[in-house]
Amino acid sequence: MKLTPYWLDTAPDFTSGAVEQLPGKCDVAIIGGGLTGLAAALALARRGVDVVVLEAGKVVGAASGRNGGHCNNGLAHNVAGLAKTLGPDRARALYHAFDAAVDRVEQLVEEEAIDCSFRRSGKIKLAAKPRHYDDLVKTHELLSQDIDSDTELLPAAELEREVKSSQFHGGLLYRRSAMLHVGRFGIGLAEAASRQGARIFEQAEVSGLNRLAGTRYEVHCSRGTLRAEKVLVATGAETGDALPFFRRRIVPVGSFIIATEPLTSEQVDSIMPTRRTGVTTKNIGNYFRISPDDRLIFGGRARFALSSPDSDAKSGRILERTMLQIFPQLAGTEIAYCWGGLLDITTDRLPRAGQQDGLFYSMGYSGHGVQMSVYMGEVMAQAMAGEAAANPFRDLSWPPVPAPASSSWFLPLIGAYYRVLDYVR
Repeated sequence: MKLTPYWLDTAPDFTSGAVEQLPGKCDVAIIGGGLTGLAAALALARRGVDVVVLEAGKVVGAASGRNGGHCNNGLAHNVAGLAKTLGPDRARALYHAFDAAVDRVEQLVEEEAIDCSFRRSGKIKLAAKPRHYDDLVKTHELLSQDIDSDTELLPAAELEREVKSSQFHGGLLYRRSAMLHVGRFGIGLAEAASRQGARIFEQAEVSGLNRLAGTRYEVHCSRGTLRAEKVLVATGAETGDALPFFRRRIVPVGSFIIATEPLTSEQVDSIMPTRRTGVTTKNIGNYFRISPDDRLIFGGRARFALSSPDSDAKSGRILERTMLQIFPQLAGTEIAYCWGGLLDITTDRLPRAGQQDGLFYSMGYSGHGVQMSVYMGEVMAQAMAGEAAANPFRDLSWPPVPAPASSSWFLPLIGAYYRVLDYVR
């Protein structure tokens, strides 16, 4: 079993990283070479902007290459609850932002000819308890009125056509959702940005910033110092001490994933005949899909801990047991890959994007990062060009989280809280 992400192990190398000395200045410096930073870099470079991307490790080496490879529409929230909090018009607008995000990923794949097995598979949200199905019924009623008519409610008796498991009590099908090979997509996005003139520096960890005036900053990193007219922070859960404002507003939560050996077509048909993305309704739930080479990619919050080789392996064993509870027909199947990553969670699970102390930023995708990172990277390119109204999250308040919540020792307590919620509800 490889303790490395399947997506990164099976993606091509990024061949266009900048090897020259860091320039003395640029129009825009982007901190973070994940999907947000790369999408912003491509959009800005297409506008003729001089862009430098500073990535602490390798492009898409953090959360952008360590997820489940889902590209789903639909909010993480109960739509009715969000409508009560933000108002029905705002809830509807945010829902459609997630639709637009999936559309934009598909368009970029076509525009840049990125070989990443993008497919409009659809997503099935699976009720882990009978009362969860009642919630899905209410959600479907609300969505079908005037938000998303392209959904379908499936009672338990009809669920076998989608997922062959006795563990669920019905589901809600979102037809606009998609899947892709996120490693190949991320490398393709980086290569496209480089072709347009963006300079991408790997192994360039940012250690400090000095504000000069307005939006101008001096950025210090392990490869040197440069001055930028504008800076975009696109670091997510990997935000370090050099950016304390953002570090205090993100809760980094580990998410862990396993990938089986390649399955036969008969085995795939026996578990997920429609080959959609699947998610469950528990707070500590699971998500899964079939890879382009017919592996089952199965993930979840197996443990509330950070990622490390030992932690990943422990989490992988928990995930394998859960996978076999859902799909006992896979007994004896080898686990070929096991890996972990960090989600950048906000307290209300809505992304945050805007401008703070002259810095532009976008992060906090809370488990919906593949599509929203790409979409928001382009949105922030627009915002830096003076089109602030393009940002659907521009006026959301963002108070800091309590200090313990951002510490690794506090994560098991968060996990215990959500386990209790899953038990009682």
